[in-house]
Amino acid sequence: IADRFSSFPLESPGKQNLASFLSLSLSSTPSSTILAAGLQFFSKNSMNLNNAKVPKVPAGAATLIKAGVLGVAGLYIAANAFYNVEGGHRAIVFNRLHGIKDKVYPEGTHFKIPWFERPIIYDVRARPTVVDSTSGSHDLQMVKVSIRVLTRPVQDLLPTVYCKLGKDYNERVLPSIIHETLKAVIAQYNASQLITQREAVSREIRKILTERAAAFNIALDDVSLTNLSFGKEFTSAIEAKQIAAQEAERAKFIVEKAEQDKKSAIIRAQGEAKSAQLIGQAIAKNPAFITLRRIEASRDIAGTISKAQNKVMLNADDLLLNVDEYDSKEC
Repeated sequence: IADRFSSFPLESPGKQNLASFLSLSLSSTPSSTILAAGLQFFSKNSMNLNNAKVPKVPAGAATLIKAGVLGVAGLYIAANAFYNVEGGHRAIVFNRLHGIKDKVYPEGTHFKIPWFERPIIYDVRARPTVVDSTSGSHDLQMVKVSIRVLTRPVQDLLPTVYCKLGKDYNERVLPSIIHETLKAVIAQYNASQLITQREAVSREIRKILTERAAAFNIALDDVSLTNLSFGKEFTSAIEAKQIAAQEAERAKFIVEKAEQDKKSAIIRAQGEAKSAQLIGQAIAKNPAFITLRRIEASRDIAGTISKAQNKVMLNADDLLLNVDEYDSKEC
């Protein structure tokens, strides 16, 4: 050990004293005495350290080291001093000294102090959220409701949104207020009213949700009921009611049709009686009326036969005129 300390860069008296001290101490003195004597020795010879020889660095190498340090620092600043805000997004900045800044940064490239500041990017576009809930109606029917809402944070209040809710504001706020609102609104309507007055129910839910979300600095662009379903018993009852209503409508139609047929028959009979009366009066006034009707009927039959593709065989005697009758009249 004394030989190792002989290379220590002190003046020659210090070297000799240290070497002799260690040799003597290790050979004949207890460890506690050695520690105390060592502290006393170094306190006396500490000033000799000022004469230690430190190797000098060349001036060119020092310049290169400084340039390298400055270059690395410049690259770090250039890589971390700017950040981009994409379209449909906004940014707020957290400062290690002052916390969240009140300013909201729009789209584009912005400057920040490396390490001291970091940006927090928000998507301010409307995002859909679907929530399923089971509620009880006024007539104690269980209703399964699916609702879809389009939400976005209020841009000017992004620092407040981050401080109170963080970036996952939708997951923290929407499920609770939607479930509470659905239960409160659906309990005011019967199950049948939820079907027939669906638009009114949707408007009321939207009004309440918009007010509740505004308290958390969240804007609602749209609220719609995507699904309403009931229990099997209620669904079966509705189907049976619809079938009964259809049967009643069918029976009503049959009755109305019978009444119309009856009226039509009466009107047709009255028309035929009136027609027979008129024909009888015409025959009484002029017997040639029957002959005229026969000629008209023969003309219709002849027209039908002429248009038919089948051949019709007629008796030759039926095609002759009553020549004898005309001859007797001439005589």
